Amino acid sequence: MSGMLRVGIDVGGTNTDAVVLDDDDRVLATAKRPTSPDVTGGLRAVLDAVLAELPEPGMEKRVKRVMLGTTHATNAILERRALGRVAVLRLGAPATTSVPPLSEWPDDLRDTVAAGTAIVRGGHFVDGREIAPLDVDAVRKFVATTPADAIAVAGVFSPAGADQENRVAEIIRAEVGDVPVSLSHEIGSLGLLERENATVLNAALYGVARDVTAALREALTARGLEVETFFAQNDGTLMAVDYAARYPVLTIGSGPANSLRGAAYLSGVADAIVADVGGTSTDLGVLVGGFPRESAAAVEIGGVTTNFRMPDILSIALGGGTIVGAEPRSVGYRIGTEALVFGGSTPTMTDAAVAAGRGTVGTRPVPEEWRERLALAVRAADEAVADAVDRVALGRSRSGRAERPLVAVGGGAFLLADEVPGAREVIRPAHAEVANAVGAAIALASGRIETIVPASGGGSSRARLIDNAKEEAAARAVAAGADPATVQIVELSEIPLSYLPEPAVRLHVKAAGPLARQAG
Repeated sequence: MSGMLRVGIDVGGTNTDAVVLDDDDRVLATAKRPTSPDVTGGLRAVLDAVLAELPEPGMEKRVKRVMLGTTHATNAILERRALGRVAVLRLGAPATTSVPPLSEWPDDLRDTVAAGTAIVRGGHFVDGREIAPLDVDAVRKFVATTPADAIAVAGVFSPAGADQENRVAEIIRAEVGDVPVSLSHEIGSLGLLERENATVLNAALYGVARDVTAALREALTARGLEVETFFAQNDGTLMAVDYAARYPVLTIGSGPANSLRGAAYLSGVADAIVADVGGTSTDLGVLVGGFPRESAAAVEIGGVTTNFRMPDILSIALGGGTIVGAEPRSVGYRIGTEALVFGGSTPTMTDAAVAAGRGTVGTRPVPEEWRERLALAVRAADEAVADAVDRVALGRSRSGRAERPLVAVGGGAFLLADEVPGAREVIRPAHAEVANAVGAAIALASGRIETIVPASGGGSSRARLIDNAKEEAAARAVAAGADPATVQIVELSEIPLSYLPEPAVRLHVKAAGPLARQAG
């Protein structure tokens, strides 16, 4: 057996999972370890465990790539910790002064993140024309008098005209050197406030990304591994470490996206509903062409509304560690000591599934006195799953028949019944318990862009704008780690925009491709 190996790792709320794949995407080893409070300890433990499971001695030396899906960024925002101080600069006066930056943020998060805010003259109309010329002097004054760990820049309709944001980045470099800068046209879509919020969160996460990268590299170096490292991002694709360092906010939501991609690969089904049952919750999403269906609604993270891409996920409070008879609460990674089947005293959904004959987990039988209550919990859980499936499937077809199968993955997948109303069938693929890590390991690298182009006419001008958008999306995919020779445009959509002097469309382009081959 020869060839390069790669490791996929996914850090969940309860467990950290890992898998080793060969060049032909065959699963060679898997491991699951409790997620540690500091996350990094669990990451190191699972890396040791999965390498120890390789079938031949010395195979770990052939590991050349590691792909990581992590909750670090999400946890940092939710817990208000390890976030950088951000100077927030909006290019939008006089058009947007009535709603200051961060005005809708929770007070504690705003106090943690905001080093200062300003709105200066600038911005664009939706068709790319300037609202006002950029006030260069005001920009210089703000960045020179506002000490910060990073700077976030958001201009009105900057996806339709990025020249002012790019000019501000040049001014910042000239005035204060190499302080990290987040530009909103590279991160979010058209809505100003949501795009501005995503950009500020991205800037606040630079330190988190740096710490995670250092911890991962330290863990790999300690094991004598010289590898390329990649981070999973929100849409089920990968980005290189340097790219992730610039856009850490894109790692938020990578866990559910990894699970959906892994479910597609392990089951061989490209269009399906996926239920990822963990220790704390069940995440349901929809596969479309093998990729997660994206949310059309604004996404709220830690009380902040954003508009960057996220998988369309419905989470319900049902997991292996969910406590029966309590308000939605889970024993989490303590399930191995607290659940009844492990000799503990807390009734969990794992106990309920074992009592119902759906699994053979644990070291002890379920006590008789609990069986009736556990049976009621199973029936309630089945109803909750059926309702969730109907909601993510957006109802049934006109014929009343469910059109999609349900792929059950995750360490708690045995909780689900073999027949679920609203699903054509229930598929339980091999290695389903580590589908999230598999999804990280098999992922492509991608890039995307969103802009405004004329709806029709325009001749060569419209065609040139579309070609430019395709080239930019492909360039972003290459920057994320894709092989330039194999990058393809995988998504191109045009959404008509109303109430404009001239007909125009919102153009969305996504490019993706396999990772570039390593030299040698």
